[in-house]
Amino acid sequence: MSNSSLLTEISLGFEAFSTSSVSLSNEQIDRAIELTHPLKDESRKWFTYLNALALFGFENWLEERGDEFTVNRENCSIFNPEIANTIDAVCNLQVNQFKVCLVTVGSLLDEVVTVPQAVLDLPEYAAQFYVLVEVQEELETVAVSGFISYQNLIAAKINANLEPDEDWTYSIPLQWFEPETEELLLYLRCLEPAAIPLPEIPNRQTLLSAQTAQLQTILPQLQPQNQASNPQLWNLLNWEQATAILTHPSLLRWVYQIQNTTDLEGEIGQSELIETQKTYLKDLLKLISEPAINLGRWMRDELDNLANEFSWVLLPDVSLEMRGYPAMRNMRDTSEEMGIILQQLQQQGVEISPQAKVGYRDLQLAETSLRLYAVTGELESDTVREWKLLLILGTPSQTSLPHQVQLRVSDASTILDEQGLNPGDDYPYIFTEVVGSLEEKFIVTVSLGSELQETLPPFGFNPEQ
Repeated sequence: MSNSSLLTEISLGFEAFSTSSVSLSNEQIDRAIELTHPLKDESRKWFTYLNALALFGFENWLEERGDEFTVNRENCSIFNPEIANTIDAVCNLQVNQFKVCLVTVGSLLDEVVTVPQAVLDLPEYAAQFYVLVEVQEELETVAVSGFISYQNLIAAKINANLEPDEDWTYSIPLQWFEPETEELLLYLRCLEPAAIPLPEIPNRQTLLSAQTAQLQTILPQLQPQNQASNPQLWNLLNWEQATAILTHPSLLRWVYQIQNTTDLEGEIGQSELIETQKTYLKDLLKLISEPAINLGRWMRDELDNLANEFSWVLLPDVSLEMRGYPAMRNMRDTSEEMGIILQQLQQQGVEISPQAKVGYRDLQLAETSLRLYAVTGELESDTVREWKLLLILGTPSQTSLPHQVQLRVSDASTILDEQGLNPGDDYPYIFTEVVGSLEEKFIVTVSLGSELQETLPPFGFNPEQ
């Protein structure tokens, strides 16, 4: 039996009754207003407010019709400002293990309903049921007015040869929605989620890799031009570029941050913040689009293919030097040199495990020779597995670093640290250390001024691979 036939059979003999509006409490209205506060764009504030009211009204509607409906808000877009900033619907909501998308309307006088392309065409946001929710904001009421299943919506879309509008929305005929909303309750009670399969999420890496150069140029243009509105993504990007953003949470977070930058420190402070965001964008695109060197292999005294390709050298055990064994004054052995550096860092309070592994790579920026050491290992913990990366930037000859040198490290959320030299400093190396879960990666950039820099392939840590 087909899924469509199954839905039809369940509804046979079902006597529906008219849908009435449900009221919103003052607390729910206040909470909806609160959810708009992180957003800067006035139109996004308004849409988010209406969507929040739709969610709360839908929950009230379910509650009035029985206690057998379990609502899971954990991944709901309305509580994620990064998604609410870009998608005008309540998506990633779960009811009884079904994915539900609420499509908010102000009235049902029009013959079409606007549905974001993302919630229909991207598996990350698709839903098994699309529910039409009419928000009567002035009356402080909400009415659940219709619904359609995923497969019925896709079939109707294909049959009508429906294409998205230029603003990445579909104009869905109102008549496609089933008005007997009590049938939705029956499906939520009686069906299994597997009865309405959703498309699998594809590997997005190829698409992202193809779009990184264009995104690095285009995305900074999303900076708001005034306090009231943001540039529209659909005016700047094509759908493939939008897909790359919408399906990578870290990119979506970057868009949200640059569109909602608040001038807290005056014009100069905001300008510096935006420049930092642009710099971070370069790191982020490389971090999420390129393969990572697996430093977890170092724990088995191995280099992976990528580390070999980029001429990393894995040092033998330097634990003797770290534990205080004397080293020759005129040392030439790199392991002994590394041991002295680690001794000095330990004296400064940097904790270094005796089981840590060390590798290095020589860099050439113009006429300057540099050496980057990476010290890594898994942290001891009875709870979350984490790893540590200590980065040390010096020169092969252990001479003083040039004053304009900088060492930057970023993760999928932000620039974690930038180290450089102050005027008058005369140091042979600079260093920084970061800690992350086994799923986290870091990316490192070494620079001599803004025009001369090298960003290395990302670092990851998976000792099981």
